Amino acid sequence: MKKALIPLALLLLLMVSACSNAASEQGDNDSKDKNDGKSSTITYESENGPVEVPADPQRVIVLSSFAGNVMALDVPLVGVDAWSKANPRYEKDLKDVEEVTDEDLEKIIELDPDLIIGLSNIKNVDKLQEIAPTVTYTYGKVDYLTQHIEIGKLLNKEEEAKAWVEDFEKRAEAAGKEIKAEIGEDATVSVIESFDKQLYVFGDNWGRGTEILYQEMGLKMPEKVREEALEQGYYALSPEVLPEFAGDYIVFSKNADADNSFQETETFKNIPAVKNDRVFEVNAKEFYFNDPITLDYQLDYFKEAFLGE
Repeated sequence: MKKALIPLALLLLLMVSACSNAASEQGDNDSKDKNDGKSSTITYESENGPVEVPADPQRVIVLSSFAGNVMALDVPLVGVDAWSKANPRYEKDLKDVEEVTDEDLEKIIELDPDLIIGLSNIKNVDKLQEIAPTVTYTYGKVDYLTQHIEIGKLLNKEEEAKAWVEDFEKRAEAAGKEIKAEIGEDATVSVIESFDKQLYVFGDNWGRGTEILYQEMGLKMPEKVREEALEQGYYALSPEVLPEFAGDYIVFSKNADADNSFQETETFKNIPAVKNDRVFEVNAKEFYFNDPITLDYQLDYFKEAFLGE
């Protein structure tokens, strides 16, 4: 019995020693990584295939659309697109963040990003991939809440993203029930916007609060809006035909630097929603996006506008 125990004891001793050495080596490696400023990586399954990205990104550049998603998950940004930079809701958080485009390759190199994010239509993707892992998304390929969860996966913060989505859906649904009780189940809402010299009306998935109003709250859009804007997401129209697209309530995403002279016309003034003081003007630059920061702001605004909260 004693002879049988000796090899076993020796084996256990060797195993303990090996584990100790491995732990020590791992600790040294972790320390080295930390000292080098390098984090470990994860593999993200993008729509273009697997991409190795930082497990804890610290220098992210967003070239289109998703700056608010990244900020909502408390991940540092070093560069963003012009539209995000111009958003008053983001101003404080982006104060020290550079404005960049997909053509500012030298500037992007100087910013030393560890991750680049953008829409699938950005330029120079091959060159950007040489600078840092680059992940792009096709707008509308997934719904806006799934998109936030995808950003969460990319940033290794999927659980945080899912938790926000679950909470937001509950809050938006509850607000929708209150608003329907206030304005009526059949009341319609239009979302319009002035941009440059053109007027637009929107469907249910193009920012400007449309996702909340139509998808989460289940409010109705006018039939003409459904016919022309639902599939494409938006529809350009002339001020003369605006009454055909106007709902019982109008959310006007207003650009102060656009041509808003249509508001002074008799055609506009005679729209029932205008005559009944049911036009809610919002700052277009604050309402463009559908990320958590913007959505929370939009939800609070709609509760106050429709319910007087």
